[in-house]
Amino acid sequence: MKIECEDNKVFFENKGSKKEIHPFWLRERANGDAYVDKSTRQRLFDPTGLQNNIKINSLNLSNNYLEISFNDGVYTKLAIENILKEFSNINDVKNINKIKWDSSLKNLNNFEFKDNFFEKEEMLKALNDFYQYGFVIFKKVPTKDNFIVNFANSIGSIRRTNFGEFFNVKSKPNPNDLAYTSLPLAPHTDNPYRNPVPCIQMLHCIENQVSGGLSTLVDGFTVTEKLKKDFSDYYKILTKIKVRFQFIDQHVVLENWAPMIQLDEFGEFKQVRFSPRLDFVPLMEKEKLELYYCARKKISEYYNSDNYRIEFKLEKGDLLMMDNYRLLHGRTIYDANEGNRFLQGCYIDYDSTEGKLKHLKRKFNL
Repeated sequence: MKIECEDNKVFFENKGSKKEIHPFWLRERANGDAYVDKSTRQRLFDPTGLQNNIKINSLNLSNNYLEISFNDGVYTKLAIENILKEFSNINDVKNINKIKWDSSLKNLNNFEFKDNFFEKEEMLKALNDFYQYGFVIFKKVPTKDNFIVNFANSIGSIRRTNFGEFFNVKSKPNPNDLAYTSLPLAPHTDNPYRNPVPCIQMLHCIENQVSGGLSTLVDGFTVTEKLKKDFSDYYKILTKIKVRFQFIDQHVVLENWAPMIQLDEFGEFKQVRFSPRLDFVPLMEKEKLELYYCARKKISEYYNSDNYRIEFKLEKGDLLMMDNYRLLHGRTIYDANEGNRFLQGCYIDYDSTEGKLKHLKRKFNL
């Protein structure tokens, strides 16, 4: 990729293709103290108020910069590197390749928490692993004073729900969710009944004295790709049909209609929703409904298969951060009479981790 200048026109050349860059596109990127605020990096002008017939009066390409004078009297100096970045559609997160995994995954992604951890290069490595595998585990995270709130807000902002800013996961009488029992939890995604669904879940182990209660994870990306390969008709109907997910307690009724497998605008994997205790399939033609039930049963078999599930025990101070759009999580049964199993949980969204990732890459010039 390169930038060329010819007859007061700017061209972008890539793989033999040469296209002119519109003068208006360059004009609205005018920088300098008169056009961009130093502190916020926000424009000091409204580009919708510019005249439509913006033209280039003169330009010069030298020393990795493009110097341009426009017909409205504005002069600016643009870095070629920044222009090429925009044309290459560089996205710090999307450029991190997802690594599919199954039950053969042995080396879990662990990072030891330290003072000022959120501003260290180690945090950048942790976020990179998170986007590759869909989860990461932080060790030795302080367990006092609801530290999970501090941890989450040091990355971004907590997503508050009807469960509160954070929630305690332990067995209790009259629970409004099976998570607050000692029963086993099959692989599921959290809060599919919300719109939008919380992107990221954190679970912080405050105490764990029981022999059971192992945490389980399944890579929904791996499973859906397997389903797509083996049963394309099942995969297709699970991406097309929206089902109703519902949560009800004494104070709120939450509902969301969405597919179990959601694709992005390019037809690629974006999100899985799976919580059979909370979903309601819409009425359809008999043949279509039979196909849907077969598809849901098959993907449930995959999610619950030993071939795709990993199990591990969260120890005191461990904090699991997982992608709720990609991973399913669960828990094996435990005996509450053995002792306490106490976790605290909360949610954050992608803008938190993406913002932190971009900040740290800028900080360390990566």
